[in-house]
Amino acid sequence: MDFDQADALNQAIRLLSLRHRARTATLLTPLGLHPGQEALLLELARTGPMIQAQLGEALGCEPPSVTLMTRKLEASGQIRRTPAPTDKRASIVELTDSGKALVEQVKQLWCDLAEETVTGLPAETVAELPGILTTLTGNVDTRRLRHPHGRRDGEQELPTRP
Repeated sequence: MDFDQADALNQAIRLLSLRHRARTATLLTPLGLHPGQEALLLELARTGPMIQAQLGEALGCEPPSVTLMTRKLEASGQIRRTPAPTDKRASIVELTDSGKALVEQVKQLWCDLAEETVTGLPAETVAELPGILTTLTGNVDTRRLRHPHGRRDGEQELPTRP
């Protein structure tokens, strides 16, 4: 791939990410939510109660970010945190009735945002997008497992000094 093609691709991905997040923020504001909080609520709706550390893993978030989100959502009455029975250091996070009602609004907002995002694309392209985007995400995921020798796929082993 030459620089012009790489630049066009990277710029398009960067701008899509920035604008999608900004649009998400605009749509979430009337619900009293910030970007990221909707993903947490949707994950709890999908999975049911879970330990906060597992929630962070599912969301791909660092523990401090999950802690901040859960504190804010707990303060607004959308979730509740309780100590895990087997590990008092761990918290189980679950939706409250208010949170469950909010999830229904978030689901509608999520549908509207997705439709807005893919407007003008053929149905076949829209159907392929989740798989393509998942592949792209995996390709740049810094959390990918490394080979036993500390290399990623395609990386050369460096010679060692005696």
